[in-house]
Amino acid sequence: MTQTRLTVLLTTSLFFATNVVGATLAHADDDPNVPPGSEASASAPVELDPNDPDLKLPDGATLAQAKVLDIKSVVEDQSGDERREDTNSDVKFALQAEVLFGKDSAKLGAEAKSRIAGIAEEIKTQNATKVRVFGFTDDLGSSAHGDVLSKKRANAVQELLVQELNDAGITYEVRGYGEQYPIADNSTEAGRKKNRRVEVSFPRSEN
Repeated sequence: MTQTRLTVLLTTSLFFATNVVGATLAHADDDPNVPPGSEASASAPVELDPNDPDLKLPDGATLAQAKVLDIKSVVEDQSGDERREDTNSDVKFALQAEVLFGKDSAKLGAEAKSRIAGIAEEIKTQNATKVRVFGFTDDLGSSAHGDVLSKKRANAVQELLVQELNDAGITYEVRGYGEQYPIADNSTEAGRKKNRRVEVSFPRSEN
């Protein structure tokens, strides 16, 4: 399978002088209101004049070490049917609905088992004990229908993962978000196709 790889590195240095400046990263809690990865990102850093005399450290002060906030690696197959995102803490797979289901259906198709089996193997590799399965739709049709369909699709994927993993120690969080949180433009069919998806995410192993 031909893949396109994009790696994004965000490195932020935090400096402390006479005042303490705090930086807060958005993390999903155990019961997120929005899907992990959909939180607002930090704003761009303010431009500074390196010759400004006020930037000088007082006598005896030192700079804090540079701190890597996040590293994200994104791999997407050429067709765009499957996308994998790796960060320092999590792995997330996004599968387009057409790969898994028929039109307007929550019944898994012939190709779904092999795709989901591959995700199950990665869950085993990462020794993950908590798995999130989130369903999404485009904005065609009613919002209520999209909510129901996306939840049914997420349930179908979760049920197959349970069979593949056969591990009672794994807990699942399953949600249907309908047309909320699109990742592409719903005004085009290409964009709507990307938005019709099921995402499976889980923590990375610390090893």
